[in-house]
Amino acid sequence: ALDEVVTFTSDLIRIDTTNRGGGDCQERPAAEYAAARLAEAGIEPTLLERAKGRTNVVARVEGTDPSADALLLHGHLDVVPAEAADWSVHPFSGEVRDGVVWGRGAVDMKNMDAMILAVVRAWARQGVRPRRDIVIAFTADEEASAEDGSGFLADEHAELFEGCTEGISESGAFTFHDGAGREIYPLSAGERGTAWLKLTARGRAGHGSKVNRDNAVTRLASAIARIGDHEWPPRLTPTVHAALTELAALYGVEPDLSDVDALLDKLGPAAKLVEATVRHSANPTMLDAGYKINVIPGEAVAYVDGRYLPGGEDEFRETLDRLTGPDVEWEFQHREVALQAPVDSVTFARMRAAVEEFAPEGHVVPYCMSGGTDAKQFSRLGVTGYGFTPLKLPEGYDYGAMFHGVDERVPVEALHFGVRVLDRFLRSA
Repeated sequence: ALDEVVTFTSDLIRIDTTNRGGGDCQERPAAEYAAARLAEAGIEPTLLERAKGRTNVVARVEGTDPSADALLLHGHLDVVPAEAADWSVHPFSGEVRDGVVWGRGAVDMKNMDAMILAVVRAWARQGVRPRRDIVIAFTADEEASAEDGSGFLADEHAELFEGCTEGISESGAFTFHDGAGREIYPLSAGERGTAWLKLTARGRAGHGSKVNRDNAVTRLASAIARIGDHEWPPRLTPTVHAALTELAALYGVEPDLSDVDALLDKLGPAAKLVEATVRHSANPTMLDAGYKINVIPGEAVAYVDGRYLPGGEDEFRETLDRLTGPDVEWEFQHREVALQAPVDSVTFARMRAAVEEFAPEGHVVPYCMSGGTDAKQFSRLGVTGYGFTPLKLPEGYDYGAMFHGVDERVPVEALHFGVRVLDRFLRSA
C-alpha cells in the first residue's frame, strides 16, 4: 500500500484533468484509471456521467455489520489550471524527486484519491472488511460548480449512497507547524457557505465628455468600494468556538471569546487556522464595464467572492443589500450551503485517535474550512461531512500554498503517513 499510494498519486497527476469551468474538463481517463484499480481488487465500480467525459466513479465496500450506518469516502478527480512555464517541474509530470511527488493535484486532491485506492486494495489482499459499509466516490467538477460531479450524484443517484450518514474528504489532519516546536493537526468539522455574487449597476449611456450623474460605472465602483472596506464583525460558530478554546488551552492563554481579535493575537501563527472563519467575507474579484474610453456605458458588472458562516446567510444577505445600495442589484451567481459537523461525535474522536496513534507528539484540534468541498452537495443526502486527508508534513512546508499554487507537491513520507492513519481510522469507524 505504501508503494501503491506513491504510484497512484503520480499516475493520476499525469492524467491532465484541468477544469477551466464552463464544462471544459475531461475527468474520464482518471475515472477509468481509478475504476480499474478498484476492479482489480474485486470492488465493482459504477461510472456515471451527466455530460460526456465528466465521469464519476462510485463503489461500495460492504461492512460486517449490516445494521451500521454507511460512511462516504470521497475525493475529486479534477484540478485547477497550471501554467507549465511557472513551475520548477512540469505540472503534469507526476515526477518523484528527492522523496517528493510533484504536480497539479499532489495535494488538491489526487493524493487522497490515491490513499483511498491504496487502503481498500490492501484490505482486499488481506481479507479485511470494515465494520460499516464504505461508499467510495471519485467525483468530477469539484473545482467549478460540482454540477457534473457531486451535485449530479446527489440529485440523480441518491440510491448509491443509501445508508450514508457521515462522509470524509479533503483538507484536514495535516501538520501545521506553529514555529515554536508544536505540531498541530486541524480536523475539519465545518465549511463556510459559498456566495459568489454578480453585481449589476445600470445608468444612462452617453458621451464621455459630458456630465452624467447616472453613470453606471460610478455607481458600481462606489458599491464595490463599500464591500471591500466593510469590516465584518466576529461570529463564532460551535466549531470555531471549540477550535479557539482548544488552541487557547494549548497555548496557556485565557480563552476570552468576548474579544476574538485579541485572542487571535495571543495565538501567534496558529491564529491562521481560524482567523478566516471567525466572520463572513466578501472580496471583489472581477469588473466588466464599457467598450470605449469616450463612451459612458449603460451597464457595469462586478463579481464578488462571498463566504458566510453556518447560520449566517440572512445576516450576509442583509449586509449586501445595505452595502450595494439602491442603485446596484446583486444576485447569486453560485450559492452553496454552509456546513457544520459535531466535534463531540464518535467519528471525530476516532479520527483524532488515528492521528494521535501515528503522531503522538501532535495536537489535534477542530477547525472550520474557509472555503468549500463536495461535502456541500452530499449534505443534500443527509451526510455530515468532515475534512480528513491525513498528511505528516515537514517544517517549512506551506500546505495552504499548495492549493491552486505553483510547484504543488507532496512528500512521499506524508503519503505513507496518510495511508497508515486512514487505514487505522477506517478500521475503527
